[in-house]
Amino acid sequence: MTAEPRYPVALSGGTARVHDVPAWMRLSSTALALLGPLRWMLIVTGRLGRRRLLHRLERIWAGAMLRSLGVRLEVLGLERIDSRRRYVVVPLHESLIDPLVLTRLPLDLSFAARDELFEWRLLGSYLRATAQASVSTNSASSGYRALLRGAQRAHECGESFVIFPQGSILGIEAAFYPGAFQAAQRLDCPVLPIVISGTHRVWEYPYGPTVRRRQLVRLEILDPIPPTDAVARMRSTEREMKRAALATPPRPRRYRPDRDGWWDGYPYRIDRDFEDLADRVAAHRAMQVADERT
Repeated sequence: MTAEPRYPVALSGGTARVHDVPAWMRLSSTALALLGPLRWMLIVTGRLGRRRLLHRLERIWAGAMLRSLGVRLEVLGLERIDSRRRYVVVPLHESLIDPLVLTRLPLDLSFAARDELFEWRLLGSYLRATAQASVSTNSASSGYRALLRGAQRAHECGESFVIFPQGSILGIEAAFYPGAFQAAQRLDCPVLPIVISGTHRVWEYPYGPTVRRRQLVRLEILDPIPPTDAVARMRSTEREMKRAALATPPRPRRYRPDRDGWWDGYPYRIDRDFEDLADRVAAHRAMQVADERT
């Protein structure tokens, strides 16, 4: 049986726990470097509008973090990317580590992020300084407008724009929202589907604080989708991405309400291909509504 972690390490947005003193020392020293001087370099560069330099520094920052965590990254399908093009990048989403992994792509990236992340003390200052797109989860229409503005700004800067179509890190059962595909079609920009699996084993915050080193993470690039087909092919693309994630180790995160909670009031949808879970969530929500009426 693995011993319960005993050495808390403060990280951006929450608390991480590790299993031994060497890991505590390694992550503490990394946090001091990457959340201190390097973070301020990113913030200053972002505020100055030096976008190309910013992306080079982001790759250095993310690479150092992944090395510190001992992540064993397997990348497949790089030949499908034309680094001279701009894409709407749509990755599966299972961890806050995902953006670090995506910097391994040969693309300059900007991101759409939930507005709540802009409230985190360390992460929020970076997101604001580097002009990442803040997306409200309270309104579908305002959220889509924010996505469209962010994609347009990225397009004008010669950057690809990352939208996590599931909108959450619940697990592979979380359904896609159409905003990323609609934005791609609106801007005449191809969709680049990215299958990420294994990052939840590195750090599964907020479900658990434990940081695990030397985990295998898989990043697979699928064939780009022409913008004219983006909306029509959303559902088939979702199925293809999830089949790929489930077919090959490391296994993707799975959502288990009994373990993870029901997340009442938090906007998410369950993919109907996972029928049993979709029915359970629907029944739970119906019961919540009935309780509120009584």
